[in-house]
Amino acid sequence: MPLQVDPILPRFGAYCSGLDLTRKLSPEEVKQVTDAMDTWGVTVWRDTGMSDADHVEFSRNFGYLERVPAREGIKYRLPFRELFDASNLNPEGEITQDPAAIQYRKGDRLWHTDSAFMEMRTSYSLLLAHSVPPEGGETWFADTRSAYDDLPQDMKDFLEDKVGINSLWWSRKLAGADIPDEEIDARFKARHPLVHVHKGSGRKSLFIAAHTMDIEGMDKAEGRAMIRQLIEHCTQPQYVFSHSWQVGDMVIWDNLCSMHRGGEYAYDKYKRDMRRTTVREGTEPHTQDLDDQFSVLFSNSPKVVDIQGARVAGR
Repeated sequence: MPLQVDPILPRFGAYCSGLDLTRKLSPEEVKQVTDAMDTWGVTVWRDTGMSDADHVEFSRNFGYLERVPAREGIKYRLPFRELFDASNLNPEGEITQDPAAIQYRKGDRLWHTDSAFMEMRTSYSLLLAHSVPPEGGETWFADTRSAYDDLPQDMKDFLEDKVGINSLWWSRKLAGADIPDEEIDARFKARHPLVHVHKGSGRKSLFIAAHTMDIEGMDKAEGRAMIRQLIEHCTQPQYVFSHSWQVGDMVIWDNLCSMHRGGEYAYDKYKRDMRRTTVREGTEPHTQDLDDQFSVLFSNSPKVVDIQGARVAGR
């Protein structure tokens, strides 16, 4: 059965069906998925029936999968390091009470792009729902290609050669974590152009969100005001839709042409078990054993958002 596509917005997002994601896809079927992603930026797949192993194997069709940071003494809840735990659960599967984990996850409710804080960016993120709250907890997506298209020409010209400075810890500070500026400045920051050509579609896209703390060469206050302005532009209603999750749903989004954020829900009352794979930009399917950039970054986390440090300490 060929892939069926039902658009959500005129230029962004689509519901997809017709492929069994639990089995090995043919090259032509993989191309159907990537073609849909290039066109729509976000694809929603209902009731996939996928296991953790299915999730990882399907994701390998699109490139090298990043791995959860390694640290001695860590107890992992999920069976594969390729699965990032985007839940509110501790390693025992209960709702976490760890202040560092709670504070860290607050950053997920800001508009962001996964791994923009790394030198090697994430292309696709593939998020699968295992348990969802009865209300809230949706995910919102914004179209950064159409948002770029609709900018005035003078703004496009101004942004053409601008570079954003990106930090994970900056987004956590924006979400309320008590991280001094000097701590952020002392840690790794990634440089990425604010405008790039999206390879799959040939369309230009903004690449900017909560991890973007400064614009290279601009006064800090002016640069940060422009970052806020551009995020507000990208997240106007005509560019945005939300997905309300059901168990078994998978959403794939292309971080190089979209932003996303998590919706609010009763974090301390309901379990929300979400598991994500992330594909490194520019890598070939089934690539193995590239450098582990996340372990290096998270080995130097500020204490207030050091999830792994808390687990090692047994808190």
